[in-house]
Amino acid sequence: MAKFLKDFKEFAFKGNIVDLAVGVMIGGAFGKITTSFVNDMVMPLISLFTGGTNFADLFVALDGNTYATLAAAEEAGAACFKYGAFIQTVLDFFIIAFFVFLMVKAIAKMRKPEPVVEVKEARLCPYCKQEIADDATRCHHCTSELEQ
Repeated sequence: MAKFLKDFKEFAFKGNIVDLAVGVMIGGAFGKITTSFVNDMVMPLISLFTGGTNFADLFVALDGNTYATLAAAEEAGAACFKYGAFIQTVLDFFIIAFFVFLMVKAIAKMRKPEPVVEVKEARLCPYCKQEIADDATRCHHCTSELEQ
């Protein structure tokens, strides 16, 4: 049991696991911020251009009745097809993806570029076409004499 606990402690407190946990927590918080941004800032602007339509209230009641609001339909116990909430969630996704893209581009720009290693073309034997050393006078594959 002691070895099991020791192994678990080593696993749980490795740098990568802790980094992953921090990333998940920050991602969750970022998701809440983005959802608030979409619901509280972007969707009201979009509703100005769509004649005051609140996307969160767009739904179809699947029981065949007509309800004034989504809350009224849910209170009546009707199953609802909430396509407005889906539109908002899709918008959330695109905004999060856009900001993640911008962050990845910024991080990539901050990194130092890796030095370009020039790859020298291999010298080939003119007879057997096998790779040979640059300073070789004979091919070790076919034993032909080589020009320098």
